[in-house]
Amino acid sequence: MANAFAAYLSEHHTDLDDYLLSFFTGKTEHADLERYLYAPLRTFTENGGKRHRPLICLAACKAVGGDPARARSAAAAIEHFQSAALIHDDIADHGQLRRGKPCLYLTEGTGLAINCGDLDLTLVTDAVLNDPALDDATRVRVLRELTAMTERTIEGQALDLGWVRDGRFDLTIEDYLRMATLKTAHYSGAVPLACGAIIGGGSEEQIAALRSFGLDTGLAFQIQDDLINIVGSDHAKDWRTDITEGKRTLVAVRALADERFHDELEVILSSGTSASADLDRAVWIFQETGAIEFARSYAADLTARAKQALAGIELDAESRALFLDMADFFIERLS
Repeated sequence: MANAFAAYLSEHHTDLDDYLLSFFTGKTEHADLERYLYAPLRTFTENGGKRHRPLICLAACKAVGGDPARARSAAAAIEHFQSAALIHDDIADHGQLRRGKPCLYLTEGTGLAINCGDLDLTLVTDAVLNDPALDDATRVRVLRELTAMTERTIEGQALDLGWVRDGRFDLTIEDYLRMATLKTAHYSGAVPLACGAIIGGGSEEQIAALRSFGLDTGLAFQIQDDLINIVGSDHAKDWRTDITEGKRTLVAVRALADERFHDELEVILSSGTSASADLDRAVWIFQETGAIEFARSYAADLTARAKQALAGIELDAESRALFLDMADFFIERLS
């Protein structure tokens, strides 16, 4: 049976495109500003993904009885943040492709790409500040959510990058969960849903429940991304790159805890290897230590807990069903 949330994304993923592009269209008559800033950002934005973050923001607004159109600026703000994060992440991780196309820093140069990402970060607040549809109190509360989201994501990125830089392999599962919650769960689930509910006039109980649901599904989303990278389709552009980049994923951290393979796995993860034999060996270790199954089970438990957070909370019936399917979709995705 087809997942209703996947169908929702497919049907609505272009709904915000014109609005998002308006932030980079007609902004200047200066040819060089167009060439070096607005045109590259417009091209990057046009090559969007599934847009699940802005779309769940709109859905949360509807779920509590609000008009989803009023959440448009907050949804755009979250997408601008996603774009900035991807542009900057590709530089930090030396990425090659983003959504099937060369990374922005490769086509425009590192300096200009950083600058483009910086503008997208500025638009996180600008989009909401300049939205006449929002009253001042709502605008301030949403901006507090977005500011906190930005800080938390940057904290998570600091841990992720710092562990690799310093060759840290002494990490616990709790370390990973903290990093992934900070880096991914807030901006991929909790904050989009909370912002939508706030704008929709939701009760504090509804906002808290949707935030909790978003934290758990957002974390499950990251764990599933880790799994897809390791055991997903070998046709994926970034298949097993987490091993090459030495990423401290939940799977890797769990496997490193097994003394039988710790030293060997540390060597592989430290080497930057992309040799098939090395990647296969790492995956075999992940399987032999039970780390892959552990991660699958952990993501499934998060999904079950997320669904429970919505139990007994008054929500639009169609939206409730959509969110429950969203929780399943996040751990059922195929590469």
